[in-house]
Amino acid sequence: MTLLYSDLPPSLPSFAAIKANLFRDEVQAVTAMLPAARLSELAEKAVHVRALSLAQGVRQAASKNHFEAFLQSYGLGSEEGLALMALAEALLRIPDTDCQDRLIRDLLENKDWRRSQAATWLVSAASRALLFTDGWIDASEGRHWFDRLLRKMGEPVLRTAMKTGMKLMAEHFVVGETIDQALDNADARWRYSYDMLGEAALTNDDAEAYFAAYHEAIAALGKRTDHNTGFARQSISVKLSAIHPRYEFAQAERVHTELYTRLLNLAQAAAKADLVFSIDAEESERLEISLALYERLVREPSLKDWKGLGLVVQAYQKRAPFVIDWLAELARDTGRVLPIRLVKGAYWDSEIKRAQQNGLPGYAVYTRKAHTDVAYMACARKMLDYGCTVFYPQFASHNAQTLAWIMELTRDTKRQFEIQRLHGMGESLHTLINQREGVASRVYAPVGRFHALLPYLVRRLLENGANSSFVHQLADTRVPLEAIADNPAERLARTPITTGVIAPSEVFAPRRNSQGFAMTDTLVLEPLRQQLSALETQSFNATPIIGGQRRDGAAQPRFSPIDSRRQIGTLVASDAAAVERALNLADAAQDEWAATSANARAAMLEKAASLLEARQTEFLWLLSRESGKTLPDALSELREAVDFCRFYAHEARRLMGSPIALPSVTGESNELRLTGRGPFIAIAPWNFPLAIFIGQITAALAAGNTVIAKPSRRTPLIGMRTIEALLEAGIPANVLHYLPGESGGLSDKLLGDPRVAGVAFTGSTGAAWKINRTLAARDSSIASLIAETGGLNAMIADSSAHVEQLILDVLMSAFNSAGQRCSALRILLVQEDIADAVVERIGKAMQELRLGDPLQLATDIGPTIDNLSQRDLQAYCDKLAQTAKLVGKTPMPAGLETGCFFTPHAFEVALDQLPTTETFGPVLHIARFKSDALEDAVHRVNKLGFGLTMGVHTRLDSTMEAVRRLAKVGNLYINRNQIGAVVGSQPFGGEGLSGTGFKAGGPHYLLRFACERTVTINTAAVGGNVKLMAGGEGEHA
Repeated sequence: MTLLYSDLPPSLPSFAAIKANLFRDEVQAVTAMLPAARLSELAEKAVHVRALSLAQGVRQAASKNHFEAFLQSYGLGSEEGLALMALAEALLRIPDTDCQDRLIRDLLENKDWRRSQAATWLVSAASRALLFTDGWIDASEGRHWFDRLLRKMGEPVLRTAMKTGMKLMAEHFVVGETIDQALDNADARWRYSYDMLGEAALTNDDAEAYFAAYHEAIAALGKRTDHNTGFARQSISVKLSAIHPRYEFAQAERVHTELYTRLLNLAQAAAKADLVFSIDAEESERLEISLALYERLVREPSLKDWKGLGLVVQAYQKRAPFVIDWLAELARDTGRVLPIRLVKGAYWDSEIKRAQQNGLPGYAVYTRKAHTDVAYMACARKMLDYGCTVFYPQFASHNAQTLAWIMELTRDTKRQFEIQRLHGMGESLHTLINQREGVASRVYAPVGRFHALLPYLVRRLLENGANSSFVHQLADTRVPLEAIADNPAERLARTPITTGVIAPSEVFAPRRNSQGFAMTDTLVLEPLRQQLSALETQSFNATPIIGGQRRDGAAQPRFSPIDSRRQIGTLVASDAAAVERALNLADAAQDEWAATSANARAAMLEKAASLLEARQTEFLWLLSRESGKTLPDALSELREAVDFCRFYAHEARRLMGSPIALPSVTGESNELRLTGRGPFIAIAPWNFPLAIFIGQITAALAAGNTVIAKPSRRTPLIGMRTIEALLEAGIPANVLHYLPGESGGLSDKLLGDPRVAGVAFTGSTGAAWKINRTLAARDSSIASLIAETGGLNAMIADSSAHVEQLILDVLMSAFNSAGQRCSALRILLVQEDIADAVVERIGKAMQELRLGDPLQLATDIGPTIDNLSQRDLQAYCDKLAQTAKLVGKTPMPAGLETGCFFTPHAFEVALDQLPTTETFGPVLHIARFKSDALEDAVHRVNKLGFGLTMGVHTRLDSTMEAVRRLAKVGNLYINRNQIGAVVGSQPFGGEGLSGTGFKAGGPHYLLRFACERTVTINTAAVGGNVKLMAGGEGEHA
């Protein structure tokens, strides 16, 4: 098996250090860099004086600078500042006036605008001149001004005023909506690097549009007279995610064929126009593939005489010093001088969040701003030390201290370099440096339509306006200039170096987060490939396990849904004798297990979690080969299983570790304790054959119940290895029993037995009804049924939704795991004002998904579980196509005919033709609703009777609140996908036809598996109340 695309020549030797330092220890990394970020005592004093002078000059110029005035008025940490940013992000791209008006009301109402003192056009346009103009309203009314303003001004006038303000704001940070406008608006004092910015491409049409825009920009730049030469020439910056819809590590083959063809074409055009060409840096997970593309360009024969091929390096990545070393080796190996732009990095929040979500070994970026500042200086010094025959350094910064340090470092040399800033920011600082030091400055200049660029604008403003950033501190007159001018390396040298964010493994402390790995880490992926390949020839066997003993019988072959001809193991099915034996042993072991301390039970579950992690490769293989999971999905499921073990261990200690003391009258004590109910039956589904299966079992075990585990008939091999791990972890043999095989009469015998105290079931609603009727028909103790069933899960998007994020979340929610999730999106309700664009782009984005072998990293979607499921889905879509419009269908590659593959389908249906039953697969129904019919849309979903998950995409607080109030679902997700609930953070389960509650992975779940027992003791039975008498009341005797 190949797992990864590897049809590339090996890179230079120094590339190995980049791979090895993805999660470099932060304290060690900063400690190693400190010497490079410090100068002599005399030089540091000079830096401080220079930085102080620059900061003072910038602060004095703030009244003339629009952005600094904005920060001084509000600050991005304030409600008012964030409200204006949210308006900038959404207002201009919302097409309908109704939603625009609601956004304005949501964001501006109940805010205190009295602090605004700035008189610049930016603040005036966005607040005072638009909101508090003389004659309109008295600003002293503070938070009560909005209704009066609305009465006097009217919604149309206010809306126009706000849109005007946002356009003025956008014009400050976007150099032009077209390249010709941008060139006309350029200031002759500065060099420029133009970028046709926008969101990442989701479809091939998106990529072609950006590709054409870059070509147009290059042609326009080439026609303009440029008297500069060498690296001082005009520049174009290219964002690779804009020119290909699948610019990601997993799609390396497509990237190196399709994307590279476009990239080379642009580079050749830039070379012909004699421009400087720079490849932008994006998320850390794209670093290695971007370097591979860059190396190919550098070695291209058609570009060998061109001197303008550049790259961006992010200093906040721990690998940055090693990237610089590799670039130096590449420059020397090819005889080139490389223009390299050094930036600090713009994706910090998402880098931290992704590492925590994925349980990574560490962070790819530094977790403290001071550490990034030190890394930037160390990287700058490294670049300068390599000399002008290797690099032309381009230092992008708005930080006076950082630039003062670089000025001092280069003071006595003739090193060639330039500084860079973002258009609309840092102008006064760069003007001072240019005037005092004679250093050239280049403006990074976004070009594009305002409504498309505003999300980018807001991201940059929030990044650079964070409370700890230099820009914010400089604008805040309460922060002393002395503090701003300090060298962070000097501060770090005086104090212990510590990380600023807890490790991903400790996010859910006191329990440990489950281990994951980066799907871009070749040092992990290559050994994993070898281990998975070794398992390809292995056969797994499932048999009943009763009292710790395997039971023999006739073995039936088990085949993979990937290829129905391929046998992956055998199954010995359970019989009636096995069921009876399991019931007898489970019942006999119940009292002793319930008496086992909660701490002892918890320790066994924690050991089981560690065993699952130790057997990661085997479970990944089984999840792929038996249930059709892609590698990312398989890893997520394994991690969920581990989290269940640790979470329920923690819950057992919390809920059952000691009795609860209850209020008592004098002379009496009352306490309540939880204990197991009795033998439980765990009936698991095939779609999460590890996570849900072990979640049911460990919850029951943690609460003190013996368990008889019944896996899906489709996934017994995974169930077998799960039970073996639990038994090896110390669960007594008579406490846990395994009954694989067909359900049929076995389930009836289990459920009808009066010794069964409860059932944990996940599956169809129909099966849950049958179980409930069987349990109710017994003339015995009333059993507990804990059922998690299906869902007709909807997502609702109003016209304020960020369309690109919406589409990504729709694709993941509807088609991830081939749509075979209880939580999967089945119905998308889109406000009609954006529906045309959304529906069209969903259909085109579906063309970019790839079906195939789940263990190939490039595969997005694996097979359905079996041929019956495949046939049912095809029949459903054939019938639906007669009344609905097919708007998207993913291509089916050749060679998958012997598997159970079914391509994702998307249909547009009328609002009154929503499905009423669940179709378990990758089929999406899309309907439109009017802007004033949001509540009706929610009611329509509620009337379907299911209540599992719902998604909402909106920028309106009022929409969020309305859906939260009306939706009858167990899990509501806002502005994200609606799958992948995290144990302990997003307890999972529904209501109505979707389940009984309590929610799995939540703080109340174990209570459904337990009985409550109260003990009352008359403590004064042998005489007086000692505590009462000790209180000094004896004189009343």
